Amino acid sequence: MSDWFDGARFGMFVHWGHGSQRGLELSWPLVGGTRALPRCQDVPAADYHASAATFAPKSGSPREWLAHAKRAGMRYAVLTTKHHDGYALFDTKQSDFSVTRGPYGRDLVREYVDATREAGLRVGFYFSLCDWHHPDYPPFTDEHRPYRFGMVPKPSPEQQKRFQDFLFAQIRELLTGYGKVDLLWFDGGWERQAPEWRAHELEAMIRELQPDILINDRLPGVGDYDTPEQFVPATPPARRWETCLTMNESWGFVPEDAGYKSARELVHTLCEVAGRGGNLLLNVSPRGDGSLPPEQVERLDAIAGWMAKHADAIHDTTPGLEPWQFYGPSTRKGSRVFLHLLARPYEEIAVRGVPVRRVRSVRVLGTGEALAHRGRCTVIDTMFNANPTGELRIAVPERVLDPLATVVELDFEPDAP
Repeated sequence: MSDWFDGARFGMFVHWGHGSQRGLELSWPLVGGTRALPRCQDVPAADYHASAATFAPKSGSPREWLAHAKRAGMRYAVLTTKHHDGYALFDTKQSDFSVTRGPYGRDLVREYVDATREAGLRVGFYFSLCDWHHPDYPPFTDEHRPYRFGMVPKPSPEQQKRFQDFLFAQIRELLTGYGKVDLLWFDGGWERQAPEWRAHELEAMIRELQPDILINDRLPGVGDYDTPEQFVPATPPARRWETCLTMNESWGFVPEDAGYKSARELVHTLCEVAGRGGNLLLNVSPRGDGSLPPEQVERLDAIAGWMAKHADAIHDTTPGLEPWQFYGPSTRKGSRVFLHLLARPYEEIAVRGVPVRRVRSVRVLGTGEALAHRGRCTVIDTMFNANPTGELRIAVPERVLDPLATVVELDFEPDAP
């Protein structure tokens, strides 16, 4: 069932399309760019679409991505099966605008699904509801620039009906041609109202075809979880949620975008998200040949090294302590509480509001080294309370600090509150 999502905590987003061979951001260059993507280019629509005719990546590229995902401790992956530009990475019978009708001639979604399952990860599909290429959407052309939300070209009633049928047919292809699909990640829903997407009818079809599937919140009026983008909310949403995040400032492969987050910042983000009960969907952007840029490989390798020692504090955890109890993220798994040290501590750290006499052990998760600790509480509790709640002071010598993020594990007696 869909409960797997609650403990996954970490996944891989893959943004890839024919424009990747030219180092173009996905889709947005053809509408003149957007302020949300500072490195996005501005390319005439026909010029942008023309590179579909030359897209021929190396075979087997998805195995490389998924191998990195597995090593980094990711539990699921989401591939852009079709972005806003309308180009399909799967073998669609509804349109000739797909990878199987070009020089590559094979189904990249099939390769991705096979590689994802081989790696033991859950399968997710990104699908854009809007389609800036389809004749009945209708297509976005240069005369419609600049792109303005709510001001896209409108279809006639006949066009809208044809496009709705096309949309339903493509989603049916994705959900019947690749076995079990765990997650459907919609985007682009802002361009229409729910009735124009036939959203509830579409949802009913999806759940009939894939009863255990999870649907994100970007099909208007539908969705199982929230997707804050490029940001970790200070207060977590009330239901399941997932932050999607790029390593630099671009979703697609944009070689001019050198503004990469450090491996430390990415690990810290993962800790923050897990500490608030969410998942981190971290993006990679393969080049035109399907290979990952070296800057992204370097960060994935660093995360993999950290997760090899600290995954227990991320996977299958729930939020740990309240913010007043510990100044930093924390997670919990049964009787164990994991303190994520995202700032270099002084000689010791404090944990408040815990049963100080029910602590079985305190150790560095990455090495297993035991840490000296002591409990403090009021004098009255010291004298008369067998199980007082107080403050735990933990010594953290500099030699135990991890260069990315140190995690301290507290193990309480199982019946401790």
